[in-house]
Parts: sequence; C-alpha cells; structure tokens
Amino acid sequence: MTPEPLEISGPRSQELTERKRRAVPDTIALQAPVFATRAVGALLWDADGRRYVDLAGGVGCMNVGHSHPRVVQAIQQQAARFTHTDFTILPYEGYVALAERLAALAPGRTTKQVAFFNSGAEAVENAVKVARLATGRPALIAFEGAFHGRTYMALTLTSRIDPYKRGLGPFMPEVYRAPYPDPYRTPHPDPTAFAIGQLEHMFTTHVDPAQVAAVIVEPVLGEGGFVVPPPDFLPALRALCDRRGILLIVDEVQTGFGRTGKMFATEHAGIDPDLMVVGKSLAAGLPLAGIIGRREHFAAAHPQALGGTYPGNPVACAAALAVLEVLAAERLPERAARLGLLLRDRLGAMAQRHPLIGEVRGLGAMMAIELVTDRGTKAPAAAETSTVLARALAEGVLLLRAGVSGNVIRFLMPLVIPEEVLEEALAVLERALGAVEKEGAAAVRLVAGGEL
Repeated sequence: MTPEPLEISGPRSQELTERKRRAVPDTIALQAPVFATRAVGALLWDADGRRYVDLAGGVGCMNVGHSHPRVVQAIQQQAARFTHTDFTILPYEGYVALAERLAALAPGRTTKQVAFFNSGAEAVENAVKVARLATGRPALIAFEGAFHGRTYMALTLTSRIDPYKRGLGPFMPEVYRAPYPDPYRTPHPDPTAFAIGQLEHMFTTHVDPAQVAAVIVEPVLGEGGFVVPPPDFLPALRALCDRRGILLIVDEVQTGFGRTGKMFATEHAGIDPDLMVVGKSLAAGLPLAGIIGRREHFAAAHPQALGGTYPGNPVACAAALAVLEVLAAERLPERAARLGLLLRDRLGAMAQRHPLIGEVRGLGAMMAIELVTDRGTKAPAAAETSTVLARALAEGVLLLRAGVSGNVIRFLMPLVIPEEVLEEALAVLERALGAVEKEGAAAVRLVAGGEL
C-alpha cells in the first residue's frame, strides 16, 4: 500500500526548489522542499508564509534560539566596526576574550587554551594535528557510529558509508575503529566492559598502543543515533588512555553549550579531556568552532602549524560571546534538563501506545526515539521513519533523523522553546506515528488477503 503523496511546499517554495535544481548540484540534497524566510526562537516561516515548529535547530546550532536579540545586536555592532582582518595578521580582542571564557568554562582543573576554526570538521582535523605533535605518534582510534565531519581526516573518523563515505576512498591511514557501548544494541550485559575489552584486544590484534596518538569520542553519539553510553564508560576510557599514554579527544560539537543539561556533556562523566572540540551552537549558527585543550599539548605545535584565513572571525566571535551571556542569563543548561524530563515523560508515554518506538533515550534535551519494525528483533524501521518525518513536516513540524540505519528521530529544538509549543509539536509527531502504523497494518491485511 502506497500512502497518498503529501503536499508540503507551496508555490513560492516550489519555484525556489526548481531554481535550486538548475543552479545547485543535486549532491547538495534537501530534506525539506521549503525555503526559510524568517525565524524567531523555535519557530520558522517559509517562503509561502507557513509556520513551522523547529525541532531541528539548524542541526543543533540554535540552542539559544533563532534571532536572539542579544546575539543579533552583537553581530550588528561588530559588523559595523569591522568584519575581518585574519587574527594571525592583525588580532582583535574578541578572539582573546572568547578564548578566555571558554577556557574558564571547560571541564577539568588543568590549564586550558583555545584555538578557533571555521567548522567542527576543521576543528577535528586540527585536534588530530595537535595530538600527533604532542605525542609523536601517528595512529588514531574512533568509534562505530561516530560522526566527526566530512573533510578527509574527519570523514575517515566518521563511521557511516551512506551517504557520507560511499565511493570516496581511499581514506586516511592509521585510523582504527572500536565498538561504542550502545545499551540498546550491544550484545553484552555490560556494554562498558565489552567496549573497553574490545579496545584492549585491538592493542594486540590491530595497532600497537605505543603508536596511538589519540582516541576520539562523542560523549553522546550524534549522527550515530543519540546513543548515551553507560555512566562508567567515559571514566573507564579516560583511565585506559592514561595507562597507555594516549590523548583523549572529546567531540562536543553537537553535545555542547547546554544541550545535555550541562554546559558540556563531558561534565556528566566528571572527566578532564586532553582536547575538546566545540562548534555548532557556539556562535548560534555562524561559522565558528574551536579546540579547548591542555596548555602543554598546544605547546607541542610549532608556530603556524594551526591557523587559516577565517578562523575566529570577529563577527562570529562577537556572536559567540553573546551566546555565552544568553546561556548564563537564561539558565539554558538547567532549562535543557527540564525539557529533557518533559520529553522523556511524553515520549515514554508515546512508546506505550506506539509499537514503532523501540527505545526512548537521551541526555538532557538531547533526546531521541529509535523506530523498529519489531521490538523483539529490533529491526530498523528506516522507511517508516522517513514517512513519519514527512507527515510531521506536512503538519508544520521540522524533525531530523539520525542513526547508522536512518531509523532514529532526534530532538535538537532551541532550548528557548515554550513548553506549549513543544507539546504542540509532540502531538503532531504522535499523529504521524499513528498514521504510519495504520498504513502498515492496512498493508499487512492486504497481503494476508492476497491483494498484493
């Protein structure tokens, strides 16, 4: 049974979609055939004047919300002064002030320094440079389900063939892959013991630990499906790295700046990373990312080993300083914790009514539901996930998928979202789930009756 096509885009968005088709390569694919013209808080409006509840947040960039007045004012003021010099040619205070703030906010008691870059992927690439220079070692270990970006080293570290890696090899050498402790899918009663044991086994079968510069890990898998590891995993990983003289790089690009109920997800584990990569919500969507690292590790990098023309752009730094003010003044990490409780309660109740939901999981407001065709086998329901997202969009709710099988629906709404607006969006999601389940049941009946 094929559901009726959903009418989503209006005439203006259709026109723009056609213009995009002619001018922009198809590889730059669109999830939603609608074009944004305005956004405030957690709401978006498209070119046809239609309103959407934004539960995607620019893929996790809008923790403080769209067009926050403090951020807009900071951008305007800095743009009126100057927009660019290249910090390494003619420096400016905003870069230094932001580095000071982030070094003070970073978890751990070691002395930190900060270097800025344009994107999360670029920050990951440069964290690898620092780790190799600091240790004199070449090898890296990343995890199954990881996403660290799409430039070549970052893409090598990323663990998903479609749509990211297919046909793009060969990839960078000396990168090894370990299992991530997924409590829902790890075939072992103790996921942490399993993951650490597999890492130790790799040191006898795949790579000499004396050649490993760093292990890079997401404290919660992002694109990999919002998988939250057991609480003892990151401390155990920190201890393993310390025993072997390996640096620990924590990728907080998607988890940082209040999303999980703390400023950084690493704080839940109480560990001190050697290097921490940040981005996305740091500058409310402006291109800015960074490495927060221990001073002694940066000291190993010679002058001009790191840098670039645009990293730490003055307008982006001004936006980021305003973001940090908003996060503190509006207590958004605490609000994320409250939103997470609301989501967990509502999604848990939804799971009782909808067998498509195999698991509800998350940390703070970084929540997700994994859709399965059968709760016993946990077979991924990727096609059903696509239909749920399309139905939600047709009713004015923008959601994103995740997971290596594309069967996870994740929540990255701005943390300023009013609870009544979130409830409105969740009601739409539940209707979409119900419609998809009903269509599936109808198809089963048709097959059983010999009509298909």
